[in-house]
Amino acid sequence: MKNRAISWLLLLAVVSALGAAWFGTLNERKLVRPDEGRYAEIPREMVVSGDWVTPRLNGIKYFEKPALQYWATAAGYEIFGEHPWTARLWPALTGFGGILLAWFLGWRLWGPRAGVLAAAILGSSLLYNVMGHVITLDMSLSFFLQVAWTGFILAQTEPGKSRQWMWLAWAGLALAALSKGLVAGVLTGGVLIAYSVINRDISPWKRFAPVSGLLLFLAIAAPWFIVVSLANPEFPHFFFIHEHFERFLTKVHHRYQPDWYFIPIFFLGALPWAFLSLHALAKSWTQRVVGQFNPERFLVLWILLTFAFFSVSSSKLPPYILPIFPALALLGGRVLADLSRRALLIHLGLLVILAAVALWLAPRMALEVDADYSREMMKGLAQWLTGSAAIWMLTLILAARLVWRHMQLLALVVLAAGSFIAGSGVLLGHDKLHPFNSAWSSTEKIRPLLTPGVPFYSVQWYEQTLPFYLKRTVTLVEYQDEMAFGIEQEPDKWIPTVAEFKQRWLTDKDAFAMVSIANFNALKTEGFPMEEISRDQRNVYIRKPQGSTSQ
Repeated sequence: MKNRAISWLLLLAVVSALGAAWFGTLNERKLVRPDEGRYAEIPREMVVSGDWVTPRLNGIKYFEKPALQYWATAAGYEIFGEHPWTARLWPALTGFGGILLAWFLGWRLWGPRAGVLAAAILGSSLLYNVMGHVITLDMSLSFFLQVAWTGFILAQTEPGKSRQWMWLAWAGLALAALSKGLVAGVLTGGVLIAYSVINRDISPWKRFAPVSGLLLFLAIAAPWFIVVSLANPEFPHFFFIHEHFERFLTKVHHRYQPDWYFIPIFFLGALPWAFLSLHALAKSWTQRVVGQFNPERFLVLWILLTFAFFSVSSSKLPPYILPIFPALALLGGRVLADLSRRALLIHLGLLVILAAVALWLAPRMALEVDADYSREMMKGLAQWLTGSAAIWMLTLILAARLVWRHMQLLALVVLAAGSFIAGSGVLLGHDKLHPFNSAWSSTEKIRPLLTPGVPFYSVQWYEQTLPFYLKRTVTLVEYQDEMAFGIEQEPDKWIPTVAEFKQRWLTDKDAFAMVSIANFNALKTEGFPMEEISRDQRNVYIRKPQGSTSQ
């Protein structure tokens, strides 16, 4: 009993240390456009308006995604206040939850060593690390899909508790649908069908709990979709048709990339485990279990079909393949637990070559200066990247030395820890670019001057981080983009032409505006009444001169 208590205390200490490292940097970076500004602002407006049914961006109806993450973030604002770290808390929580879940399932299926390695691989993979600290909806989707297939796998491998585990799977699927929509059902259903056909195994369907599971799914997922549709009759067509079928089948969102787009994203995002992941995929597919469910093959199919699904889509962004990483980590933990010393040394040797290339390239980032990124910004980024590359190189050397001394498990833990630190350094270094990527520095000067009720115009551009840092919405001028559908429903919430903006500006007693540098120079040539408050690499923030007469 005493040894068991000590083991639990040690586990708690390790999890606490990992949590401190994972959550400790959430407030160290400014919010950047577009996603961080957008997904921080929508929940802020929920809190201000008290309307938690209809999502709004800059005061305009915004139906592109479901509401789960908005609710979670808004709840964080209510409890802890509106800060960058509270805006990032939900992706960080779901990301950390995914690491713990990988440990749990790996341990449950293949033992404690495989569980520890699965968690280490997942938490230190570059793309997973980055997306756990950046505000998008992809980490939430990835986590709840992981919950779904974890419950499904355990329902097959632990038949005595199959109903309870399938309820977990159905609940995870419902929360995944509330995170990012119908894609959750498409992926899980497609993989299950493919597994049954390829493996000639229909046994999973016998433990599917279809009636009680579907009722649970509907009880969790359906209410919001029903309520928001009743409040906004235009919602169903836009969300289900435009945001799903048109996004997948057409180039309407201008995110088209070639079919091979995710291959380099995978190799970079899976570092330092990319090569081992491919080895784990191949080896796991050959694991045949006659007459019973094969979790290795199910996970391989999950990875391959998810990767293929997003590769053939006409809309692609790097985080879309994030849901494959928990499954990759599990297979990697399974294979790494038995990996030979020679194979591990070869892998580390390949990584040393990559680290050497990174060490050579990182300082040269200081030379990449242009109109958007100043010399000071790029120098700061280069310093962080160089430091991260150096940490990674030292980590690899230490890991190789430990493997040489037949201390493989410790070497893998060191590799994971050093890679996590290096990846975090890359992300922190990106903050050096915030004068171009964020409105924070300008809003620090504007907010003390801005009083309630004074109009703030956003001319021919929308800076996604501006409303969050101003703690108020702005009036769009001759700009729609992703808010076009909402503006169509509420056309009174924008100004369609610059000419109309100029007329309003002249009659306003006090007013502020954000204009591009080119527009600012044109307005200055016209003699437009304005005074510059601040500027960044892209925009100038102006105010109507106090005491100027209306015309």
